[in-house]
Amino acid sequence: MKSFFFLICYCFCTMTVWAQNQGPNKQYVLQSTHNAVQYKNYYLLTLLQQDQGVKKLVQNDPVMRDLFKAREAKIKEALKSCQNNIACFTAAFRFTEDDIAAVSNRLSFLFKENNVLGAIVRSQVIPSGCYSMYGNLKPVDILLKAWEQDAKAINFTIGVYVEGSKPNYPKIDSIGFNVKDKSYPELVNTNALLSLNTKNKLFFEPSMQFALVALEINERNDAADYEPMMSTVNKSSLLAIKKTNFGAYKYSLILVPGEGPEERDTELSAGGMLRCRLAAEEYRIGVAPFIMVSGGRVHPYKTKYSEAHEMKKFLIQSLQIPESAIIMEPHARHTTTNMRNAARIMFRYGMPMDKKALTVTVKSQSMYISDVMPKRCIKELGYEPYRMGNRLSDTMLEFYPNVMSLQIDYDEPMDP
Repeated sequence: MKSFFFLICYCFCTMTVWAQNQGPNKQYVLQSTHNAVQYKNYYLLTLLQQDQGVKKLVQNDPVMRDLFKAREAKIKEALKSCQNNIACFTAAFRFTEDDIAAVSNRLSFLFKENNVLGAIVRSQVIPSGCYSMYGNLKPVDILLKAWEQDAKAINFTIGVYVEGSKPNYPKIDSIGFNVKDKSYPELVNTNALLSLNTKNKLFFEPSMQFALVALEINERNDAADYEPMMSTVNKSSLLAIKKTNFGAYKYSLILVPGEGPEERDTELSAGGMLRCRLAAEEYRIGVAPFIMVSGGRVHPYKTKYSEAHEMKKFLIQSLQIPESAIIMEPHARHTTTNMRNAARIMFRYGMPMDKKALTVTVKSQSMYISDVMPKRCIKELGYEPYRMGNRLSDTMLEFYPNVMSLQIDYDEPMDP
């Protein structure tokens, strides 16, 4: 009886805080910059740069100024003394636990419900959904968790794409350099030197700049592929979505997860073609108004071909599906993010989140999505980006998208 009472109290308190914080908003537009890799990976830090009131507050705060000066001094010392020692350079840029705690303490001190920091959490951080996993916390704690996540994201990028640590998927996402090559330290040295040219002198900028340039020189700016998609590759389908009566269809869309070829000069794999054909059959009988093709530049290592882009071309040119009926999701690097990114786009594009969608693919992947993926998603993402509906056949499975999918994944910089 006692545990039941505490459960009721917990649920009520959680719902109260959630109601206060509201949550992701379909009308919210992400604050983009010229660098999609930055705002997709480090959204809070981008907001701190973009919002003039918050930027001024941080710039004028003596403790935050000292944190910036300390970081600058570390980098200058590294440029003098590190020479060929890569770990010495990266130590100047990584955020230690003490660094993260010092910033958290100061942000907590500066935060007020009615000042610019309080306003940015209410009007930007919470409705963006980028930090949804912390949505049941107080606004100040959401701010601190978002900062901690962005700091971890920068550290992860530096670890993989400067030091050469193993990423989650080494065969497709590893560093593009031999860190033992004699010429490599000079690249790191030059990147470190460039990091000192920070316009705003905010405490996080040198480290963020260092991480972003590391991704750039590794040719790992995949997160920016085809962005801004709403006004480029998905412009016609987005216009069609706004005019669609979803009530007239059984499903909101048909999701086609990609399969990359292993041959470097092959644009679209045989498996990709067959998946498109399976989806086109369902589209033609009117089960859903849209087909979403999902898959980034994944296989083989550093391929120039995007699975989603090639599947879209095949659907239009070979199967005569109208472009306005095809939604591209060109960033997913594995099946977990095929599902997660589909949910993200559905939410951002104003599609119904309470309506069933359909995933159509080959039997092996379809069974993987239903039988293995839920546990894998919990392990890798911390939540399930979809709820399964009924299995219709070996190749067709119903699913419901989960808005928690808006949460940024800090340790996947090519598809955060």
